Amino acid sequence: MRRDYVGLWSPAIGAEGGLLAYGHHGKPLLVFQSEQGRCSDYEDRGMIQAIAGLIEAGRVKVYSVDSYDAASWCDPTLPLEARAQRHGLFEDWILNQVVPFIHHDCGGPLDIMVTGSSFGAYHAANFAFRRADLFPFALCQSGVYDAGRLGWGERGDALYFNNPTDYVANLHGDHLEWLRGRLSLLLVCGQGQWEDTTGALESTIAFDRLLTGKGIRHQTDLWGHDVPHDWPSWRAQFAHHLPMLV
Repeated sequence: MRRDYVGLWSPAIGAEGGLLAYGHHGKPLLVFQSEQGRCSDYEDRGMIQAIAGLIEAGRVKVYSVDSYDAASWCDPTLPLEARAQRHGLFEDWILNQVVPFIHHDCGGPLDIMVTGSSFGAYHAANFAFRRADLFPFALCQSGVYDAGRLGWGERGDALYFNNPTDYVANLHGDHLEWLRGRLSLLLVCGQGQWEDTTGALESTIAFDRLLTGKGIRHQTDLWGHDVPHDWPSWRAQFAHHLPMLV
């Protein structure tokens, strides 16, 4: 299996972010990490091995990127609005360095699927909604889709426009109609240990209702009460769903 590490410099952040690329052919899949994760986490936690057959068969190419959460959403010294503004630097890196790299690696501007587990699921959903022109499909596992729960301080525009629970509720008009025709999401969550204490199960159910109310194409797959908020669950879910998507 092809495995290449690439460091991509971000002028916005003033630092290099890591990307691991797997596979030679197939649909591109951009992976966002769980909270404060590194680009190697999906490999280290067995997620890449769980879909190795798809990669080796040329059905999917995986691009796993470093997170920027420690300097943005997970910095406890910052109020929420400042965290959202910091997240904008990460978005700049994804859009202006990571996406062009993926397009070049794939030989053209293909649609890119996005995915993530836990906090990575929030990132996948948020990027898909904000840039459905680039990311028309999101596979979201055990996510919390309300960024307002992350911290303290007043809310401003930066938080609002990076908080799916807020902005999806107010979608309307031509843009909503465009999203209905362009965007698809798959929400997956267990009902076992830690899915309740992290808020993932509650948030997944609430987000499902919100998407249903807006007529946005999606599916929600709730696994059993013996399925916890943990990597073994996400490996099994990833291996189950991805073959139907690529």
